[in-house]
Amino acid sequence: MIQDIAPHRYENTYQKKKIEEEDFILYYEKNQVLLAKKEGMLTFPTWKEIKEAGAEEEETQYIFAIDEHAFFLLNGMGVKESETFQFYDLTVFRTLEPMWKAFAGITGSQFDRWYKARRYCGCCGKKMHKSEKERTMVCPECKNIEYPKISPAVIVAVTNGNRLLLSRYARGGYRNYALIAGFAEVGETLEDTVRREVMEEVGLKVKNIRYYKSQPWSFSDSLLVGFFAELDGDDTITLEEEELAEAVWFEREEIPEGPNKISLTHEMIEQFRSQNKSETSITI
Repeated sequence: MIQDIAPHRYENTYQKKKIEEEDFILYYEKNQVLLAKKEGMLTFPTWKEIKEAGAEEEETQYIFAIDEHAFFLLNGMGVKESETFQFYDLTVFRTLEPMWKAFAGITGSQFDRWYKARRYCGCCGKKMHKSEKERTMVCPECKNIEYPKISPAVIVAVTNGNRLLLSRYARGGYRNYALIAGFAEVGETLEDTVRREVMEEVGLKVKNIRYYKSQPWSFSDSLLVGFFAELDGDDTITLEEEELAEAVWFEREEIPEGPNKISLTHEMIEQFRSQNKSETSITI
């Protein structure tokens, strides 16, 4: 999955760090990221390169490191495309190699969206300030504190013996088969979210809900939590057409191949595919 970057190490402890010339710069505009092409490969521009383009040090902010590579957000500078730098859609991080750079790029975009959305206090409207002690935005007027936005969501592999339920989204740019998914609501346990989302999207009841693993998914500011669940009762699908374009029961040997290996969805599908046909439960 995209966060599995070992032997590289992700370090996100909040700290004040002075930028150096070879540190990487993350610069985003809308749903695009600024990248440089070097030796035929896409990579992040360095502070030396961005500084030469006119950026000021006070426009940068340290956010995390991977091994010895420090990453800084760049705010407020309208960088122009050139022979050196070009903007790419954030979906580039679904296929960018090496994987640790893809993880850095999409994780940085989540921080960037959060900072930009918290410029003003949601309680009194005053301009927010960055905390000197932790990664928060603080209102100097009413003392409101905002922490980074992380939305919990579930991914559900619904099984029925040798069959797995796969669906396609009705909206957005992703058109491959996926598992049932949805965000947790206020007052819900994650298990309740599993039951509700499956019922809402395909009209099915589930039982024997088992946790699999989790994944940070910065494409949607989410923390995904994966579960396997078994069909409980009738297998007739009642499609929620505003959310899904299609939902299909696939026999294990007929499950279509996924486009890449960065997602929890892909890993869970492959986990089910790899089980022996005679097994009735998932080993997790």
